[in-house]
Amino acid sequence: MNFLSGSIPLGIGMLSKLQYLNLSTNGLSSSIPPQLGDLSNLADFDLSFNNLSGSLPAELRGLRKLQRMLIGNNLLGGSLPVNLFPVPSQLQTVVLKHNGFNGSVPSVLWSIPQLRLLDISGNNFTGMLPNGSLNANASAAELNVSQNLFYGGLTPTLGRFLVVDLSGNYFEGPIPDYVRDNASLVSNCLQNLSNQRSLLDCTSFYTAKGLTFDNFGLPNSTQPPAGGSIGKNNKKVIILASAFGALGTHSTLGDIAATPVPSGSSPPPPGVSIDLSSLGDAFTYQQLLLATGDFRDVNLIKHGHSGDLYKGFLESGIPVVIKKIDLQSHSKEAYLLELDVFSKVSHSRLVPLLGHYLEKENEKFLIYKHMPNGDLSSSLFRKTDSEDSLKSLDWITRLKIAIGTAESLSYLHHECTPPIVHRDVQASSILLDDKFEVRLGSLSEVCIQEGDIHQSRISRLLRLPQSLEQGSSGSLTTSCAYDVYCFGKVLLELVTGKLGISASSDAQLKEFLEQILPYISIYDKELVIKIMDPSLIIDEDLLEEVWAMAIVARSCLNPKPSRRPLMRYILKALENPLKVVREEHSGSARLRTTSSRSWNASVFGSWRHSSSDVAVIPATSSARPEGGSSFKQSGASNSMGSGGQNGSGGQNGSGGHSSSHRRHSGEIFPEPFDEQDVERQN
Repeated sequence: MNFLSGSIPLGIGMLSKLQYLNLSTNGLSSSIPPQLGDLSNLADFDLSFNNLSGSLPAELRGLRKLQRMLIGNNLLGGSLPVNLFPVPSQLQTVVLKHNGFNGSVPSVLWSIPQLRLLDISGNNFTGMLPNGSLNANASAAELNVSQNLFYGGLTPTLGRFLVVDLSGNYFEGPIPDYVRDNASLVSNCLQNLSNQRSLLDCTSFYTAKGLTFDNFGLPNSTQPPAGGSIGKNNKKVIILASAFGALGTHSTLGDIAATPVPSGSSPPPPGVSIDLSSLGDAFTYQQLLLATGDFRDVNLIKHGHSGDLYKGFLESGIPVVIKKIDLQSHSKEAYLLELDVFSKVSHSRLVPLLGHYLEKENEKFLIYKHMPNGDLSSSLFRKTDSEDSLKSLDWITRLKIAIGTAESLSYLHHECTPPIVHRDVQASSILLDDKFEVRLGSLSEVCIQEGDIHQSRISRLLRLPQSLEQGSSGSLTTSCAYDVYCFGKVLLELVTGKLGISASSDAQLKEFLEQILPYISIYDKELVIKIMDPSLIIDEDLLEEVWAMAIVARSCLNPKPSRRPLMRYILKALENPLKVVREEHSGSARLRTTSSRSWNASVFGSWRHSSSDVAVIPATSSARPEGGSSFKQSGASNSMGSGGQNGSGGQNGSGGHSSSHRRHSGEIFPEPFDEQDVERQN
């Protein structure tokens, strides 16, 4: 495994003496070149676990000495050429599993004398098994044709195989004596067996083929056999209203409702009213295995708090992210809630859900659109060709990300009724597409704002304790003010370039804020330079934007939840950063519109009504805050001045402060108007 990418070089076909070719478990794409058929001495051919597409070239027939053909777990498709396998053949192992092959299997493949393993599972092969006992002496062989579209009766051909897996097809009829007891036969249409497909499923399949189904050997029967499963296309599920009911843009909670399952969709879990038609496509488990290479570790992105995230490719080549949710180790309520949210809210700033697979009892799968630039935690700084250097996002992109995140939260807080609290606002939840546009993810923790009349129903769904959670923000984690506080941490991460602020513990955050907040003042722009990410290259106007974002961040971090600005005001401030710092000092109210006064008051109320805005900078401190902070920062930490500079404390008439003076909380956290005061200014 070398993590090779690109296409297979055509020149390999010129290595006429090559006997062993193993390119497995890489990222090879494009099609299999026909020139490989010129390798007449090749005995072992392994291209498994790549992203190869197209069909198998008929030229591979030239591999007459081939003993092992391993091409499983790719994106290959089409039908197999009739003359693909030479006669006579030395093949002992053929593995074509987990691709997209269709059509019938060449008859010669069933009759190769030396064949010991034939695995064509996880494709779309169809047709009937060949008749006759072919090479019955080859009893040590293994056959796996599971998860295909084979049909008809079981034939003596199976007698030559020691291990047989026929599951997930449409075989019908009785079980012959020559089928071994250890054969896997689930999810077929066979007689006198449990765990078979439903009558409707089997009948529909055979009718589409122009054939008549045998009704499980029970003439005139209208019911499936005992133990038969109910097919997904035959279900009508009564679903109770969910915690969010009819939640949406300016919508209200609904009452108990009955919702039929749309045709072709996976059944939703009981107890939740979910419009599956709004949740994208219903995928099959086979498609997910194909997309992720059997969920192999190389495709694991991370272990998330609500499930494991894998990168994959659909058969069309579209990249996706698949969340695998193990209900034995993750909360069932979390995935139910996420489904419910996606079924009832829609906004361009939320990560797109492409589909789902919900049919496994202990595992559920959600499929999202892949975001090429990952999340903010991994994109703020990226490695360059030089191992020792990092490339950081420029300021314009950072401001764009801040605005996009504020738009998503403003939608949840102000355009959804009742308001929705995200509860997991941090850099790793902020996903970025190819143009660095924000798509907010991590929606498995959302809830309705505490204090809403519907909160008790949400509490039951999320099993929140009676004494609701309270974090470093000082606010309930079920309030919009909690999101605002967490967003303030994200803003500081963008300003300072210190990685990990938004995901920090209470102790780490307290230490960091004590170092940083004294350098954020509406009266002194130059102070922010001392905490600004040194990798940023900015002019005077952009410096004012950095200053404005830092001011907004500080307002968001007020320890009193009721005095934090509303998200819609934060959005306006970030969209108009120069107004934040210039209009505040213009001295003329005529320069401001009514709406501008509203959000400006929300952000700046603290400095108008606080007697001590700027905290003391101790004379012994370096210009850039240092100390035992555990946050990472890119680039060199160059000193940009030092010293016993006191804050502009003119408004309180105190002049200077002693460098040993201990800052009060009011000096670190300004106190804006109460929200009611802000609203009265509209």
